[in-house]
Amino acid sequence: MPARSRILAALVSATTAAALAPLPAASAHAAAPNAATHNAATHNAAAHNAALTAATTTADPVVSRGVTIPAFYTPPATLPPTNGALVRTEPLPLALSLPGITGTLPGRATRIMYKSTDSTGGPVAVTGAYLEPAAAWKGPGARPLVVLAPGTMGQGDQCSTSLALQRGLILGLEKDQFTVSIGYEILAMYRLLAKGIAVVQTDYPGLGTTDRLHTYVNRVDSGHAVLDAARAATALPGTSITAKSAVGFYGYSQGGGAVASAAELLASYAPEIPLKATYAGAPPADLTEVTEAIDGSELLGALGWSVNGFVQSQPALRDLLDAYLNDAGRAALKDLSAMCVGDAIFGYAGKRTTGWTTTGQPVSEIIDAEPELRGYLEAQRIGERKPAGVVRVATGVNDNLVPHGQARTMAADWCGRGGKVVYAPVSLPRTVSPLINHFGPLLTDQGPAIDWLGLRLAGLPAPSTCAILPLQP
Repeated sequence: MPARSRILAALVSATTAAALAPLPAASAHAAAPNAATHNAATHNAAAHNAALTAATTTADPVVSRGVTIPAFYTPPATLPPTNGALVRTEPLPLALSLPGITGTLPGRATRIMYKSTDSTGGPVAVTGAYLEPAAAWKGPGARPLVVLAPGTMGQGDQCSTSLALQRGLILGLEKDQFTVSIGYEILAMYRLLAKGIAVVQTDYPGLGTTDRLHTYVNRVDSGHAVLDAARAATALPGTSITAKSAVGFYGYSQGGGAVASAAELLASYAPEIPLKATYAGAPPADLTEVTEAIDGSELLGALGWSVNGFVQSQPALRDLLDAYLNDAGRAALKDLSAMCVGDAIFGYAGKRTTGWTTTGQPVSEIIDAEPELRGYLEAQRIGERKPAGVVRVATGVNDNLVPHGQARTMAADWCGRGGKVVYAPVSLPRTVSPLINHFGPLLTDQGPAIDWLGLRLAGLPAPSTCAILPLQP
């Protein structure tokens, strides 16, 4: 058997074993709020660890569609005051890893929980993972850091990317409900690690953490989560990241919107982060257009996650939505709130929201008719603030799930505000499947995107293409 085949077989075996193995109970470990105070914090570590462990293990375990969520993901009652402060950490065994001469390949991982601020101004605990590369950074200066914002994973706590890193494939069955989630972002993470770039990924508020519902595509929640993940990685002891490490952002689809928002919010929320470059692929910058496009597609579930997230962020919208939702609509939203992408595709692909409403209207028409709903979505628009650093905006010209036009408009709006933008339209043949039209560019552009990001982190400039954007599709 060729060497490449042996490696692939070993990785597949490791993933299968991890997916079928029971999840261990996670213990909570308090972490220092920043690297400089780590030594001082260790004096009280034992007592603090014991208090956190007791607080998160006395309650009954949370089970979502047959998957028991480790106790690590239950936030403590009180969070640190500082955004990006580490709440707790623990070693994270990777489902896809191999032994190397000097350590585990592609590196070692740490599960993290850190403090952020949500769109209401309140504190929120967010989980994620930091991955320290085994490969050396061959560029100039200190090892750089990339914050990876995952694409759509779902809304159930079992769908978090950090949990998928451990399991590879997450399977669950509870009564007549099942769940399936695949950690597809591992492809981008491992490509970055192979270049010697450290990676920290965020799970976003409410995805994994058991205290609230995931606020899917909320601009402020996701942007803050990305920025505070960078702060948390810098605060994590025992890494090769330093204060001089350049920072980049990477995200596609939901992740593309999250990093685009983070690039906009950096100046006001986290100006100390030395952001060099952002890759924002297929960003849902205008939720009004995205809502209309998703209805009736294979990924209708994402529309349900959006509506659920609206109510989580702004509870006053619940009464308004209840006036339009029928019993089928309420049942669908409740069902989707615990689903991952795979579950939602199996259960809701091709269905329309006209079956969810008392009037027979699609959700997009209801949003357009109600000023409060329309105002909420308009406040989520990305592209109305100048982004920090240089941003590569990639969008498939035939993407009709997260429509190409609204992503292009975001890039043009940034150019108009003096932003440094590299606009990269991706031309692939149009298919009958909106899902394929959306995810095709993710696969074809991922290599060029990561290469581009690596060059920026190595200090090579990227001239803006704003001048030729009007000539591009």
